[in-house]
This record gives sequence, structure tokens and C-alpha cells, in this order.
Amino acid sequence: MTKNDDLRDDERWRGALTAEQFHVCREKGTERAFTGEYWQTTTPGEYLCRCCGEALFASATKFDAGCGWPSFYEPLQAEKIDEERDTSYGMIRTEVMCSNCGCHLGHVFPDGPAPTGLRYCINSASIKLKPEAGE
Repeated sequence: MTKNDDLRDDERWRGALTAEQFHVCREKGTERAFTGEYWQTTTPGEYLCRCCGEALFASATKFDAGCGWPSFYEPLQAEKIDEERDTSYGMIRTEVMCSNCGCHLGHVFPDGPAPTGLRYCINSASIKLKPEAGE
């Protein structure tokens, strides 16, 4: 088993995450809208993968989409995010995951602001904020 395979082993995370975090991150769950830790946060910093700590999003790209989840118009680097077609619940969506460990982050939609027109709708349970120094 390679290091990356070990990071993708869901059982590795069972004791390291809360029940809700495990459900969202490893079982592709979704937290209820307007309940997550970061949906209203405006603190400057970077948002890291809850599981492996990979830097995924910058607060400078976060915006209020009115949907009740943290929303970003782009990731820090495209290669840090994997995308997969999601047809669950009778919908066709694009799931986004951490490319390093496979953590389910949320979904990306084509209804975001300029400059990308994208909305990365991310579960707070999937990320953790690393505030800028001095914050």
C-alpha cells in the first residue's frame, strides 16, 4: 500500500474525525445548509482539507452564494481538486474531492461569479480554516 493509498483508506479516518465529519468526508454526505462552521466566515486565510491538511481554497475566492455552504469561485490549484460525475438523488452534478486523500468536499456548479463563473459549494465539515498570520 502506498502512502496515498493509505490516505484514501476510510478506516484510517474513522477515529480522527467526528461522526458528522466522517459521514461528509468519507461517506459523501452533506451537512445541512446554514449550519456549517464556515458558511458565514470572512476571516482571511486558507481552507485546508479536513483529512490530510492539503491547502485547497483561499478566503480571497470565497463569496456569499446564499446557499448556506461556503462557496469559492476557484481552488488554489486545479490539480488539488478531483472531479467526478455524481448522479445521486436523481440529479446530475459534479462532485469535488481532495486529490491527495479523496475527501469528499462538495460539488461545483456553473453559476458562480466572475472570473470563473464557477461555484465550489463546499461542506464546512470537509475543510478547516488556517487563518492568516495575525488573525
